[in-house]
Amino acid sequence: MSTSTSTTAGDVAAARSPLIGWLAVVSVMLGIFSIVTAEILPIGLLTSIGSDFEISDGAAGLMMTMPGILAAVAAPAVTVATGRLDRRFMLCALMLLLAVANFLAAAATSYGVMVVSRVLVGLVIGGFWSIGAGLAARLVRPAHAGTATAVIFSAVPLGSVLGVPAGTLIGHLAGWRATFVIMGVLTVAILVALAVLLPPLPAEQVTRLGVLTGLLRDRGVRAGLVLTFLVVLAHFGTYTYVTPFLQQVTGASPGVVTAFLLVYGVAGIAGNFVAGATARRALGATFAVSGCMIACATLLLPLLGTSHLGALALLVVWGLAYGAVPVCSQTWFAASAPHATEAATIVFTSSFQATIAAGALLGGVVVDAASPSAVMTLGGTVAVLMALCAWAAARPGGRARRPRREAT
Repeated sequence: MSTSTSTTAGDVAAARSPLIGWLAVVSVMLGIFSIVTAEILPIGLLTSIGSDFEISDGAAGLMMTMPGILAAVAAPAVTVATGRLDRRFMLCALMLLLAVANFLAAAATSYGVMVVSRVLVGLVIGGFWSIGAGLAARLVRPAHAGTATAVIFSAVPLGSVLGVPAGTLIGHLAGWRATFVIMGVLTVAILVALAVLLPPLPAEQVTRLGVLTGLLRDRGVRAGLVLTFLVVLAHFGTYTYVTPFLQQVTGASPGVVTAFLLVYGVAGIAGNFVAGATARRALGATFAVSGCMIACATLLLPLLGTSHLGALALLVVWGLAYGAVPVCSQTWFAASAPHATEAATIVFTSSFQATIAAGALLGGVVVDAASPSAVMTLGGTVAVLMALCAWAAARPGGRARRPRREAT
């Protein structure tokens, strides 16, 4: 970003009331929270939705695969195609589309209609993430941009902590369709907040395809892609099917599953903040440790997860580990390309979402062909490979150089 552009953004933020600026930050955070929740909500409702439409758990996993595929494509496509449009208009339009997707899911008369609603969710994820994740510096004074960014990214673990367990509980009490209705109403409320609280946000940088392809020639970016692919594949190839595992192997009731997912989410928030502190000092090591912990949790679940206490303990370890993953991945990409922050965010979003789709799809194949325990074992093996790659990248003599430290 040029000096003149930064000054303009800072002047705009300084001219507004600090309270309004922070409320705008919270509205963007809530937008991402609603997106994260909508994306992973089927994890807690997988068995109920599959039973309603008379499909297997593996086929129901397509509800996770479709948004990931579309988001991976939408992240660069939407951002490049709408590069000159006001960002407030784009965020509001995408939030409206998410509301439509939620209400469509609630009214779905067939699994095909449900899949269409998930396609819409994928389009929203790619566009909103790529635009909204980097807006903090334009909403508050420059001195508070780092804190505002952390607030926006806190939406990721909050989606696991509040969104999925709450959605699972509502689905258990009132049916899974009620969950999507409530999500639709919440999304409309967030749309109003965005429209009221966000200032005009004309495009400052126009990200072109050439910039995105140029990033792929950077060794640090390529290393980040490999690490992100492996750890997200391991996580979503297993976590997508954690509800069937807890019900079939652990013998947990729907209420217990909800409580377990809530504990997992709380651990994820803790992991998010711990990684935020340690990644600045030892990014590669933090990434590697998170991979090791995911490997331990998933590999041990078939052995120790047959009891409630064992499953709960391993879910805490898993939550702590995965809470670090988005922080480490985003930090890696941003530090590898400090000259192109928006493009780095697009690469992060696209790679992350594509791998969510691949993990959910491959996990579905395994769970239908074998069992939820087999999914856990396979995912744990992939996580071990990721941890080894992260350690190799972090070593001073590693083949993949360490990403450059972000400018302060």
